Amino acid sequence: MAGRLSRSTGGATRRAVLAGTAAALAAGLTGCDSQESPPSPDPQDDAKARTVTGRKPKGKDVVDVVADFGAKGDGRTDDSRAFARAYTYAAGRVWDHIGRTVIDVPAGTYLIREPNALINAGGGKLKANGLRFRGAGKRMTQILFAPARAENAYLCRNEDSWANIMFEQIGFRSGTPGASFFYSYSTGQAQDYRFTACEWTGEWTYGLALDGSNTNSEMRWDACRVGGAYRKAFLYSGLSQKSTDPRQQDQFLNYWFNDMKVEYEWGNFLEFPYGGSITCRGGSYIITGRRPQASGAYGRTSTFFRFPRGPHHDSVQRFHAEDIRFEVRGPDTVVIDCAWGSGTVHFNDCDDTAQSFKPFAKGTRPHRYHIGARGPLVRYDSCQLSGQHLYEQEDAGGSGTRARYDMCLLRNHSQKKFVTGGGGRVKFVDCIGS
Repeated sequence: MAGRLSRSTGGATRRAVLAGTAAALAAGLTGCDSQESPPSPDPQDDAKARTVTGRKPKGKDVVDVVADFGAKGDGRTDDSRAFARAYTYAAGRVWDHIGRTVIDVPAGTYLIREPNALINAGGGKLKANGLRFRGAGKRMTQILFAPARAENAYLCRNEDSWANIMFEQIGFRSGTPGASFFYSYSTGQAQDYRFTACEWTGEWTYGLALDGSNTNSEMRWDACRVGGAYRKAFLYSGLSQKSTDPRQQDQFLNYWFNDMKVEYEWGNFLEFPYGGSITCRGGSYIITGRRPQASGAYGRTSTFFRFPRGPHHDSVQRFHAEDIRFEVRGPDTVVIDCAWGSGTVHFNDCDDTAQSFKPFAKGTRPHRYHIGARGPLVRYDSCQLSGQHLYEQEDAGGSGTRARYDMCLLRNHSQKKFVTGGGGRVKFVDCIGS
């Protein structure tokens, strides 16, 4: 059935060790003295003091895309070249594998037509740590990405090159429906991204698309707004475009979303077919519309948290949602659709009952699970819940509780009718049904 998750199998493995020695900077980057880089320190011992060699790169530590690189910010002039020059400058000032440049983007609307204009790190030649883009405010600094073609067009591309990338106070809008914001490929380098008070609007295919076999982890969003629409997902973990072995795509760890305003038209917010460790705390989550047409993978559903089971090694599978207000505005709005083969799912002090008084609410199934022999284990604490919860089981003859509801308020059904398909595997403790 369209919009439901399929299952497959995977085996257990240990997490791969982070990549070791970093490569030297590619020759010819501007503003950087030619100097052989020393070996990288042992990644398992960050406390060791390292010897810094070479000379500090020339140029300013803080640059302005308008004053220093000629961007117009008028919403009409193509500013692709100015941003590309700013990125080249920052990449050229990497010293001893450490970034040394902050790129300021003043108030204005910056039209960008060329893909990879903000970050153009292909091929994994650059191994650098630290790149910062700083705007004037998410409604004051706007970047309008309007490539000639949407297919495989990304505003940012980081292939095993940069770690510790920061975006602050910037809005991003897709001017070409189906373009994508960020492609990140990693076998050990691309990780540690942070977004603070940023915003996404317009119609995208992907917000961030993660690919590769190792890391692509430690990412954080604080006080951001996710608007627009997503043909796939705002954060899609496990693209499999360049990964040599999809089963190795099990290192998607530690994604934090704090105090978010997730209010978009249609599509999925998070899609993690290869597992991961994900925490969402605080904020309001609303899907305002409906997919304009049915998709073979999704049907007409739009899902905040979609966790299919991909063919990967059995690594971390953990999801936690806390202090979030969801709105279920129709039967095609799904809060969670999870088919992970193991792990845990936990909702604490969440509320999806804003529309529970409407006639459609009683027939909705906004929380959906495919439970196997090893889970996932599901728990709801102090939540207010609408509609019914669906549990599909692989091992119908098994025993034991797989889901537990503690001190929850069930708006549309009694405890007996609240769960469909779960049988004796669901336990209620001090809950109140309708």
